[in-house]
Amino acid sequence: MTRPTNGTHLGRRSVLAGIAGSMGAAALPMNAAQALPAKGAAPKHPANWPALEPYGLADTREDLWPREDNSFVLPLELRPRDKELGRVWMRDTYVNCFVVDGRPLYVATGTTRVPGLTAAAPWNDGIFVWTAPSVHGPWRLADTTRIRPGAERGKVWSPEFVGENRPGRTVVAPWQEYWYDDEFGKRGNAWAPELHYFRGKWYLVACMGDHSQKVGSFLLVSEGGVAGPYRLVKGNLDKPFGDSFIGGPAFIKPGAYHHIDGSLYSEGNGAWLVLHNHLYAKFRKDMEDIVPTSNLPAFEQQPYTPEPYLEGAYVFKHGGKYYLLQAAWDRTSAQADGSTRYAYDPPGTGRTQYQYDAVVAVADRFEGPYSERWTAGVGAGHNNFFKDHEGGLWATFFRNPAFGYWADPSRVDDAAVAGVVRMEWTGPKGNRLYVRRRA
Repeated sequence: MTRPTNGTHLGRRSVLAGIAGSMGAAALPMNAAQALPAKGAAPKHPANWPALEPYGLADTREDLWPREDNSFVLPLELRPRDKELGRVWMRDTYVNCFVVDGRPLYVATGTTRVPGLTAAAPWNDGIFVWTAPSVHGPWRLADTTRIRPGAERGKVWSPEFVGENRPGRTVVAPWQEYWYDDEFGKRGNAWAPELHYFRGKWYLVACMGDHSQKVGSFLLVSEGGVAGPYRLVKGNLDKPFGDSFIGGPAFIKPGAYHHIDGSLYSEGNGAWLVLHNHLYAKFRKDMEDIVPTSNLPAFEQQPYTPEPYLEGAYVFKHGGKYYLLQAAWDRTSAQADGSTRYAYDPPGTGRTQYQYDAVVAVADRFEGPYSERWTAGVGAGHNNFFKDHEGGLWATFFRNPAFGYWADPSRVDDAAVAGVVRMEWTGPKGNRLYVRRRA
């Protein structure tokens, strides 16, 4: 494997939102260790922090939080539904940069909710996309007006678009349509979308959520530009990718749950589907389905003991290494001496969800073996890493409003945001990526 196509892209409550935050981030000072070296001198890199022992402890130091000096909330163009809140409510924030027609094009998307609901369930109305010439903006909703005149701008896919199905062209499969039951009423929600530019085409990978008829990951391909129109690939006409298994909440019908949180990794002319539960699959050359196999291969990892529930898997290549990102809940518990333990423990008596962190491991090969994981960002779980058009490293975050620190009533109004935070690399010897720490 050589250079990835998706790599050829040229906190705290105090994190600033909106334009003020973006302007502040534009002038972020560089750490002394990251300043440009003198001509002919070897570049200097920040050091790795020693691994916490035992393996599985969470690093909660404030240096690893998205802060006002290293991060900001994207000033996304508001939709009519956003006017009351004053910003876009978003989970699973995804941002990336691609070179299209010789110019950088930034894209943003994520899980959003409909007016009147407090979450993106039991239904939402699809997937929105924003674009910009710079990570600082201006961020505009994708221009979908020529595709659907009179419809809400920026919405590139929704179960509502089932009426656009034609013989030989499926936009919404039967298993993705809205449906109704006595417990939840209207049901059907799309989760965690990602937008990728691969071999001159736009692909959108996303997941139908727990309240859908079938739960799992699917792929859309644009027949035009970044705004679409999108159609479903042939491999998802009847079901999500992979095989079904017993999983998810008790209200999900047996056989309806597939592997979730699908991500796309591309390198050279090849592309892979990265799935929750540590699995991956090669896409066919025509990108219409994954290569069939009796069992999906798994990344070779060093699990925690015991291994908790992890999600939001994403692979990013930098410095010739592969970085496997996953989201893990840091749970607090009381130790024998009365101090607080912060660890990526499974749920249990006396354990409380605190922060939804980004944990990362590194490998020489896509499939592994991967190193032990480290905390790359506190409260930055279910994210992606990306390079801006000048080579700067970033990660996304959204501040999980469901549980823990950002669910506190004093903070929840600042949760579910489209946030980005600068990252730092510890160089070819350290081979770690962290949220940019203080000098």
